[in-house]
Amino acid sequence: MRAKTIPHVEYEIFQLILDDIDISTLKEQMCPTGDKIAEDRFMKGASSATQLIINMMERRRHKLPDEHPDFMEREA
Repeated sequence: MRAKTIPHVEYEIFQLILDDIDISTLKEQMCPTGDKIAEDRFMKGASSATQLIINMMERRRHKLPDEHPDFMEREA
């Protein structure tokens, strides 16, 4: 699909980040083997970062092209 608006491009970039970026290498660097506290922090941080991206995507859904599968009318 052709890039139709800046929010459309932003949405697709966020989707690509969620779909294609593997954070397992970063987890290995930040969580020493057996360190449950570091692993718990990492998982909570990863979950929080994911939710931030999802929130940014949600704020752009009404700006997507009408034919986009994720398009949603803006709530009044």
